[in-house]
Amino acid sequence: MKKYLVGVDEVGRGCLFGPVVAAAIILENNNFDLKDSKKLSKKKRIILLSEIEKNAIKISIGKASVKEIDSLNIKEASLLAMKRAILGLKVKNIEIIVDGIDTPKINYPCKAIIKADNKIPEVMAASIVAKVHRDNLMIAFSKKYPDFSLEKNKGYPTKEHLNILKSLGPTKYHRKSFKPVLDAR
Repeated sequence: MKKYLVGVDEVGRGCLFGPVVAAAIILENNNFDLKDSKKLSKKKRIILLSEIEKNAIKISIGKASVKEIDSLNIKEASLLAMKRAILGLKVKNIEIIVDGIDTPKINYPCKAIIKADNKIPEVMAASIVAKVHRDNLMIAFSKKYPDFSLEKNKGYPTKEHLNILKSLGPTKYHRKSFKPVLDAR
């Protein structure tokens, strides 16, 4: 039985707002120009997302909520989002490569590689899918919370976001366990 390589990456660990999002991907073909999502423009990520979707055998997204982030901690919540993404593939014969130093607790061969999102096409693809998905979530949240400029800052602690947070206070989607949010209460 063929074993599939699964690339896994997460986005949003350093954000003050919203869930942490992970993607798990199995690619049929990785013969196109992938890079870490952080090294790509928004336009290029969207173009590559289309290529990834055409060349993927399976794609799955996993999330951990603000409530889970605040109760577990960001590291454990990130690993939970990764585990959910992997389980969402519903494929058994897999080997997993995760970007970073930690792996989720899962009953599959799983290896963490630092900077895998710069080295392994499946992890690069997961980085792009997770980033586009989370950015789209932040754009949707910006309609509900227009004063926070989430469509621009994507929930990261930019100077503007920190100033708005101090002025208006946190929403229910701000991570209450993060110091800048605690300080703004």
